[in-house]
Amino acid sequence: MSKRYDLIVFDWDGTLMDSTAAIAGSIQAACRGLGFTVPDDQTARHVIGLGLDQALRYAVPDAPEAKRPDLVALYRHHFIVQSEAISLYDGARETIDELHSAGYLLAVATGMSRAGLERALNNSGLKKYFHATRTADVTCSKPNPAMLLELMEELAVDTRRTLMVGDTTHDLLMAQNAKVDAVAVLHGAHLPEQLRALKPLALVEDFTELRTWLKANA
Repeated sequence: MSKRYDLIVFDWDGTLMDSTAAIAGSIQAACRGLGFTVPDDQTARHVIGLGLDQALRYAVPDAPEAKRPDLVALYRHHFIVQSEAISLYDGARETIDELHSAGYLLAVATGMSRAGLERALNNSGLKKYFHATRTADVTCSKPNPAMLLELMEELAVDTRRTLMVGDTTHDLLMAQNAKVDAVAVLHGAHLPEQLRALKPLALVEDFTELRTWLKANA
């Protein structure tokens, strides 16, 4: 069968990498360290996928402007010290390898910084598989469509031949804004009912289910 898509774009945190708990915990730890109101788990998880400044402004609205650089720095400290121990989801590596071998163009669109994504790509060994990447410090943060629009332009693929795979409403809204199809994975940061409300093509539990869906539909 001919392929329906040429380009598959993956979010990173909560989609390929099981980092949701580490990110939320690092936000909470940074707040405790600076004496700010500590966001609850749902709030800390909701901002995953946004650029760091945007995420912390939402999760920690009471932080004084002068203290925001300290909040960013302390968050990064808490996250980086545990980053090498954070693993990919079961089946993620095999799925990416299969898609690459099948001739798909692969890309990452993430709220991480460029330095953070490079570290994650190198630590995970996945860097060689991706043809292009976009991060929130080099273009607009989700749900602005800029990441997808720039990736499609760089790789010369149009909207009808592009698929977004993500775990948050930020990913799905970005895809909608770029007029790109999307699939949601349910093992990440946002609740199933939040994702279902945005009507992705499919909601999948894990990479086993995603691989089955991709083989039948992509």
